[in-house]
Formats: sequence, C-alpha cells, structure tokens
Amino acid sequence: MKKGFYLSQAAAAACLLTAIAAAAVIIALSVVYSQEKSKSQAACSTTTTEPGVPTTPGPPSTPSTPKEPWQRYRLPDTLRPVSYNVTLWPQLQPNGDQGHHTVLRGLDGAPTPSLRRTWLEVPTQYLVVQLSGPLVAGSSYQLYTQFVGELADDLAGFYRSEYTMDGERRVLAASQMQATAARKVFPCFDEPAMKAVFHITLIHPHGTVALSNSMNYEPLNVTMDGEKLLLTSFEPTQLMSTYVLALAVCDFTFRETRLADNTLIRVWARKTAIELGHGDYALEKTGPILAFYEDYYNSSYPLCKSDQIAIPDFEAGAMENWGLVMYSEPALLYNPAGSSNEDKEWVVKVISHELAHMWFGNLVTMRWWNDLWLNEGLANYISYLGSNYTEPEWGLALIQTWTHLDSSFQPDLMVLNEVISVMRMDALASSHPLSSKEDDIQTPFDIEQLFDSITYSKGAAVLRMLSDFITEEAFTTGLRAVKQAGVKLPHSVDAIMNRWILQMGFPVVTIDTRTGSVRQQHFLLGADPAVVTPSEFNYTWFVPIKWIKNGGAEQLFWLLEKEKTNPDLVLDSSGWLLANVDMKGFYRVNYDPAHWERLLAILTSRPQVGSRSQLVCCLCPVEASEHLSFQDIPLINRVQIIDDAFNLARAGMVNITLALRTTRFLEKEHEYMPWQAARDNLGYIFLMFGRSEVFGSIQAYLRKQVTPLFNYFSRITANWTRSPERHTDLYNQVNAITLACSAGVTGCKDLTTGWFREWMRNPDNNTISLNLKSTVYCNAIASGGAEEWDFAWSMFQNSSLASEAEKLLHSLSCTQRPWLLNRSVRLSSSRVLPARSCPHASVLQVPALLPGPRQDPQAGRPRHHHANQQQRRGPAPGVEFCPSRVGRHHSVLLQFKEEQAKELSVDLALERVRTNMKWVSLNKEQVVDWFSREVSSGSH
Repeated sequence: MKKGFYLSQAAAAACLLTAIAAAAVIIALSVVYSQEKSKSQAACSTTTTEPGVPTTPGPPSTPSTPKEPWQRYRLPDTLRPVSYNVTLWPQLQPNGDQGHHTVLRGLDGAPTPSLRRTWLEVPTQYLVVQLSGPLVAGSSYQLYTQFVGELADDLAGFYRSEYTMDGERRVLAASQMQATAARKVFPCFDEPAMKAVFHITLIHPHGTVALSNSMNYEPLNVTMDGEKLLLTSFEPTQLMSTYVLALAVCDFTFRETRLADNTLIRVWARKTAIELGHGDYALEKTGPILAFYEDYYNSSYPLCKSDQIAIPDFEAGAMENWGLVMYSEPALLYNPAGSSNEDKEWVVKVISHELAHMWFGNLVTMRWWNDLWLNEGLANYISYLGSNYTEPEWGLALIQTWTHLDSSFQPDLMVLNEVISVMRMDALASSHPLSSKEDDIQTPFDIEQLFDSITYSKGAAVLRMLSDFITEEAFTTGLRAVKQAGVKLPHSVDAIMNRWILQMGFPVVTIDTRTGSVRQQHFLLGADPAVVTPSEFNYTWFVPIKWIKNGGAEQLFWLLEKEKTNPDLVLDSSGWLLANVDMKGFYRVNYDPAHWERLLAILTSRPQVGSRSQLVCCLCPVEASEHLSFQDIPLINRVQIIDDAFNLARAGMVNITLALRTTRFLEKEHEYMPWQAARDNLGYIFLMFGRSEVFGSIQAYLRKQVTPLFNYFSRITANWTRSPERHTDLYNQVNAITLACSAGVTGCKDLTTGWFREWMRNPDNNTISLNLKSTVYCNAIASGGAEEWDFAWSMFQNSSLASEAEKLLHSLSCTQRPWLLNRSVRLSSSRVLPARSCPHASVLQVPALLPGPRQDPQAGRPRHHHANQQQRRGPAPGVEFCPSRVGRHHSVLLQFKEEQAKELSVDLALERVRTNMKWVSLNKEQVVDWFSREVSSGSH
C-alpha cells in the first residue's frame, strides 16, 4: 500500500532497519454497493494471475485528472470494513526478508472472483486488487494478505525507537497512526469514518511486553524460525477508526490502580522512571479526570482499562489511542525532585486533553479530516476544565457558574495560552477557516496541514465563547442532547457559529462612547483586505458583546451587522466601560480616543487605602473615576487592554504610543497574566528595534518597570530562599528574573550566575529552584563563556529526565559568544543529539524576544498542546524576524517557498516578514521619540 512495504537486505543493514515478517491480515468486508460492471471491466488487466501471486509493479503514475478509483485519494464507498485480524511480528533486530501476496475468499457461499493483478499505487497510497468479476452486493468476503513491512525509525506507523538504560542500548517498537500512517503498518481502510473491530496479535521476544488498545490474553510460548518467542493476543476492540489503533513492544514496567467501577488504570514507562515514581502524578490524576469527564459527558468511560505509556522517542507529543494513550516522556512523567510547576501543569493538561478524546473523537468520530477542529478544539477546551477540576488552585480556567468567584482577581490561563496566542496567527491574510469543504482536504499533506494552532487553539477559543453565551450548563447539555437548553439567542446556534467556523479571522469591534456607535470589521495585520480570500458572509460576524459600565453588572449586546447604535454605551464625562469582559469573545476591542484616555488614566492611578480596589469590589458602582485604580479593571481585561492596544497599533488602527502607554501601570502590577501579555508584546517591539539607536532607552524603560516586580519577589521569597505559593506567582517570578536580567537590573545577573556557579562546583547537587531553571540556565550561559556552555552541554548529555534535558538544550542557544552559538547550530543539525530530544527541543527554535540573552519564549509560561505538532510543519506562528536581517530571511523564505509551494507555514513566515518591514518603516520615529522621552523625564 505504500513503498515502505519493500526492503532490500542492503537497505535494512545500512539503516539498522528491521522488518515485520510473516504478518497475516484478514479483513472481513461487507459490500455496500455493487460495483458497476463497466468499471470492473475497465479496471481489469489482460494479465491473469492466480490467488497468492506476488504483487507486481504498479501502472504509470497517477494522472492529474483521475480516471480510476485508485487514482483518487478518497476511498470508494462500495466496501465497508467489519473487522481486522492482524498478526504482527516486529523483529527488533535487522532482517532482510521481503515479499507480499494476497488472497480473497468469499464467506457464506458468496462467489469469489479470481485475482487478476495486485499492485501498489504509490501516489495515492493504495493496494489495488483487480478481480476477474464483480463482488456481490450484501455479501461478505475475507481479504488475506501476507507481507513484509519496514520497522523504520521515522516515528510514524509502527516504528522502531531506541533508548539507553544502564549504559545498554534498548530497542522498542511503538506506533503513531494519526493521521494516515496505519496504512504503513498493514493494508486497511484508513479513513476515520470507516470504523471496524480489531483483533490484534503481537509476536515478541521474551523479556518484553506487548500492549494494544484492549486487554491481552495470557501470552503463549511459540517457536518461529528456531527462535523462542511470546505470542500475545488481545480482546476484540470497540468499533473504532484506524488512526487510534495502538501497538507497542517494549521492556517497560508499570504502576496501576483501579477505580470504583473496577476500571484498570496503568502508567507504563522505562523501569528506572517507574521505580523513581515519575509516573505517580499521572496515575494520581487520571482517575479524577476520567470521573470528571464521565459527569461532563454524562456517559461512563467506554473501556475496561486505560493504559498510558511514555515513549522516549515520540514526535506527536501525545496521541489519544483508545485504551492505550501514548505520550512523549515530558508529557506524562513528572519528577517532584527535578521537574518544575510548568512541567507539572504540562502533564495534567496533556492527560486531560487525551482523555477527553476517549469520548469525543474515539467514541464519536468526525466523518472526515476537514472537521478536525471540532475533535481537537473541543478536546483542547475541555482539557482546561478537566485540569481545573483536578488542580483547582491553579486558575487554568474561569468558570463563573461553577466557582462563583470574582473574576477581577481570578486568572484564566486559557486566555494567554490559547486565545491571545492564536489571534496573532488568525489575523494574517494567510490564515484559514476552522472548517473546510470536504473536497478541499484530500491528500495526506492536506490533512497534516490541519494540525495547527487554528485547529487546536481557535477551535478551543470559539467553543469557549459559545459556552459563555449559551452558558456552560447549556453547552454540556447540548453535547449530550444536541439541542439548546432554553437560552434566548438572536439566531440559531448553527447560524451564529457558522460565521466563526466557515470564514477565517475574527472582527475588531470599535465602540464610540460619545455616540453609542458599534461597528465591526475584519481584523488584519498588515494585509490588504482586497487580497483576502472571499467569504460567503462578507467577513461579518454575529458578535456577542459582554460589557460592563462604571464597574456595574455585565450586560450582553449582539452586534449582527456591520454597524449599529446602542444608546446604553454612551458615557458622560466621568463614566467608563469595558467590552468583551474576561475576553470570552473571540474578537478585539477598540474605543474612541477619549475613552482610551480614560482607561489609561484608571490604569495609571494608584490605589487609595480603603478604596473599592482595596476591598476587591470591582462589580460595585463607582461614582468618580479619580477614585479608581488599575485593580478596578478585571485581571483578564488588563491583559486584554495591553494585547488589544499593541495589536491595534500593529494594524495601524491606533498610535503605537498609546499601546506603549498601556505598560506604564506595570510598575504597580504583581499579577502574572498582565506581565506575560506585556512581555509578549514588548518582545515584538524590542525585537524590531533591539539593534537600533533606541536600544538603550528601551532597556532603561524596561529596567524602571520591572525593578519593583523584581524587588517584590525578592521580598515574598525571603531573598530568593523559598518559592512563591501561588501557581501563577511561580510563573511571574520567572518573568521578573528574565526581564530584570535582560534590562540590567542591579543584582539580577549576580543572582543567576551565582546559582549556576554553585551548581558547577558541585554537579551532583543542583540547588537551583525547579521553577527557575530555564531562566537561570539561560542567563548564566549568556553572561558566561565556554566554561558555562560546556558544563551545560555535559549536564544535558548525562540527564536522565527529559524535561531537564529540554531546558538545558534550550539554554545552549542563550550564549552571546558567536563561536558558541555556531556550535549550538552545528549540534542541532547533527546526529549527536539523543533521539528523545529531537521532537521536543531544538536550539534553532529559540528566537530573541528581548535584547540580550535569547530567552526561550515559553519560559515561565505553560506550553501549547499543539506545539509538538507544529514543530514538524515549519516555523511556529509566533516566530518573528528582526528587520536588521529581514532581507536575508525574505530571500531565503522565497527560495524555500519555490521548493515547498504548498507549505502553509512558509506563507505565514513570508507574510510576517513583509508586515514587519512595513510596520517598522512607519513607526520607528514614534517609538524612538516615546522611549527617549520616558527615560529622560524619569516619571510618568
């Protein structure tokens, strides 16, 4: 079915590739529609062969206009799989056998046409079986194939992986079928809607264990080719898609527990990791997460066991195989003695994401990949709810109907991780809608391109918006009953959501508080609207605008056309309002200039003793704006003001100096989310101008703003001797040190280099705070030289914990020494990096967000679930390019574009380069003047 079926002895030996030998596949097929005789006759070859003959070379390449069914990428609907009996022998040592033959048998007396010819249609990845006559509609058949395939190390299909334990090389076999790699393993109907039951048997060496989706029967001792082996068969699976089939042969061990309903929970990993307790946190959280989802979906967990396995070499990050979820090691293993809180959050969020698929995705499955967004977007959204349920103190999600907490001071990390991050990509003209037409997604390449932040993060964001305006209770009821729950809406849910799903992008809503005018337009960064792909909705959305006036109760206003007037939005001279409360809507907000000035005045006002901000009473009416402070603006809306202002400035809708002024209040701010939003947006400014004459003024301004935050964390941590208690404070402590060292705050570099030097003196005792390792490593290597770099490289090579190795690898690129940076680049493109690190970390991946050390952009903030998916698809959407090097980047990307014409990530990178060039030329003078004035004035 794919060219990987054939393997020469020389290729096997040279590449250390092994083969799957003597594998038997029996597919029970039910003919849904009879094949037309004319099509069958046209498909027949003049060469007659008997059943069991080897596969012959295929006919010429697929023409541009398909004439035959096998020249199309979609399977015909004339056959339906019922069940597979699959026996696989993954030989973990090199083997050079090859061969393939096919037999067709009719069941229950069904007439069986003879086989005329079989071949592999490589362009469309078909195994074509030509018959001498048609099959009988309504009859069942068995197709038997015996073949040798390639157990490659390409991390797709059924693949070979290696790791080292106690100095000994160990080999294992693992699988990754999504999206179209099951066909690499055995001939199958490899489309999500073509579900079947799988009967799996694995032949494997003694000393190893075989795992699959369902529970195994007792292994049997067998002898094959003179070798004593184990044969492990598994119970029949549930009816499921090929892409969630899972296979593993390894020498791992596990820890287990059972739920109240006797569901078996097991966490598998390398023996050392299990013995050290690195799987205990995952085991502890899996049960509560499953219980939460059973309540959320109002449906019991559909299987009798839930296996989760950490693979040392796993590209996808994690994969929701039904009953055997596979993870990269950092996504499942947590070491309390060596992992940070960020690592811990990553584990619980990924587990929550994958387990959410056990119902939506595995039990209920999309028909075709064009609706992948609903599968992944829903799992991404619900994963925050599941994580929030099991770690309620972290502030991962804000569900007011459940928590009854004041949102003024409650974080919602989904806003930073998903909503804001994906808006930057979705504001480009090269973005795409959440859902495409089925006919537009055909090839495996088309499918792979869908695994991006639009699918994962925008999908989650628009579902979060939906759950807000119909209420979370109605949202869950809708999932159960597919109907509304008595919520009044201006249109049906379908009509409202189609405008968010079927057209790319999102609106910016502009409110004029002088007239009450509200208008919407497609928000674009640096793009000419004339070149944007046309939309059947003319880029108009049905926008739910939740707003508060003078700190009062929330109100809801629907904007259903391009422009409308709402008299309630008119303000007097002392009034103020905020739209898109808690950023539940997927849109940006702009105001008239006078109202922007009011919001800036509130942000820069200092809290008064006994004021409402001191009493945490944001929802109480306020009489006069002079008694307000920045804390009267809800926490998430402080984030919104910063992020909206900077992006509106990048789009030319407000002046850049207005955006810069939104950061003045930060000298009083201690909360993580506003600081992270400022760091992200100022990072763009610093990157664009970091090599210009304004660099010194930028650094001085940042130093002034971050020094109070640096001193605050020094105070609450007793001079850096203990960790903050709040989850988000742990992240903001990283921001404080990262920004302070970049800006040259007194004592910061001495602090980080001192910690690192102490570790260098005693490599066996790393006393650096687990949550500060990323920023300490980076700053110490940036301040040091070859000695520090060599030490970090040595520690990376000797690290047994994947998350620690990832931090060390990232830190190598923080060096300011050109020859060491070149060494980092050479290492990243060489074979010396351990396999476990390649899918998850690359020193080439770390852009400079600030002048000075090349800080990891994710340091101190949670990771994205889709990040590992994007790493194999080109530049991440958040990567920017510095104008001082923009010409070279532009020419390189254009050349690459010619070679990879359909690569969406290249289009995004090219568009970012052009946008940055244009923006810098228009705004440089204002930026230089503003920072110079701020620094020279010494006050606000």
